Amino acid sequence: MTTTPPHAARPADALATLTAALAELQAARMAPHAFSQLARSQPALLTALPPRYAQVLTDLLDRLESSALFSEESCSFSQSGLIDNLQTWMDRASGQIAEATP
Repeated sequence: MTTTPPHAARPADALATLTAALAELQAARMAPHAFSQLARSQPALLTALPPRYAQVLTDLLDRLESSALFSEESCSFSQSGLIDNLQTWMDRASGQIAEATP
């Protein structure tokens, strides 16, 4: 498990922090709860994105935390599928941040 980096002040920095943390989660070096906590504590990123991004991220994180309570594929959604969806969210968020950054 890695240590939690400080909250990033710029949206692009926050996204980079989450991207690195997602790689740690995929490699099983970060617990789902730790990733979720880190993702929820990035106000600069969430306020820079359209409101629907925060809603979708919250939903994905809630499901990720729930899936961690069960074995890998025993609940209605798989942890690996959720990680894939989080990667898609990050890719789209990156596009939004890039468009908003001059």
